[in-house]
Amino acid sequence: MCDGDAKTGIADAIVKDVEYLSGLQKRLESARDVVIIGGGFIGIEFADEINKAGDKNVSIVEILSHCLALAYDQEFCIEMEKVLASRGINICTSSKVASIAGNGKVEKVVLADGTEIKADVVILGIGAVANVDVAKKAGLRIGLTGGIAVDRTMQTSDKHIYACGDCAEKISFFGGRPSPLKLASIATLEARIAGANLFGIRRENAGTVGVWSTAVGDHALATAGLTEEMAREQGYNVVVVAIAGPNRHPGTMPGAAHTKVKLVFERNSGVILGGQAMGDPAAGEVINAISACVQSRMTAEDIAMFQIGTHPALTASPIVYHMVNAAEMAIQKMCN
Repeated sequence: MCDGDAKTGIADAIVKDVEYLSGLQKRLESARDVVIIGGGFIGIEFADEINKAGDKNVSIVEILSHCLALAYDQEFCIEMEKVLASRGINICTSSKVASIAGNGKVEKVVLADGTEIKADVVILGIGAVANVDVAKKAGLRIGLTGGIAVDRTMQTSDKHIYACGDCAEKISFFGGRPSPLKLASIATLEARIAGANLFGIRRENAGTVGVWSTAVGDHALATAGLTEEMAREQGYNVVVVAIAGPNRHPGTMPGAAHTKVKLVFERNSGVILGGQAMGDPAAGEVINAISACVQSRMTAEDIAMFQIGTHPALTASPIVYHMVNAAEMAIQKMCN
């Protein structure tokens, strides 16, 4: 709720529009205190960019126990929060906003526990819903998550209409249940599927794996498939392994960075369910390799038998290659 007339200074949501973002940028130039409500990808990335100006107090308010908690396991969330805090960003987790207060303009954000955070600008980054007004007018069926219902060819309830992108409902790669994920990478895949089927080339969507990556400075975090927490919640009997080490060999090579990889396998079949990576920007490509393993339903044995290309200036050592060694560790656990 807003107390008084606190509308001036509130950015209702993050809109992907040049004119809107230009206006927001101008407002931020004169702001001293900025509060971002929502500690997901949009929230932390906006916080980091705004913080780069160097003359602002930036705060993130997140209702969950950690920023990025819907996408990563706790230990990865904690590491990213440490990075944000080291850059001077104030983080309030497990915190609910009670009101945005001010007289004629925003002056503060009041949390449910009574904490007050000064604010000249408040930005909301608390998720998005599909805009399906046109689809409803066209009589198309709407799915359980609020997106346009489509089959695996991206065809809607009208055989002459296909839908893809954030407005289309997603199904999970894991069991086919509805998924709320909205990503540009998913949208482009769906567009390729829809386009192929429109031209008579049969393609089907295997389901949304969920591949995310983000970066704050040179610190990258990425995930694909199910986290350990997600897998356990969905009833999987899992084997979880994590391995950390330099991404160059030797680790004293210029440009070397500490990289951590965590993989989640289904115990009985050995099939990989997901993975997470943390380190320098190369983690964004590590996760794409993990995603390929998930989509191909590879087992720990398959991954352990990878034939890899290594180079001292480019990769980890072939004897401590993160994914391969993690798979070997998983095999050992499965045998116990």
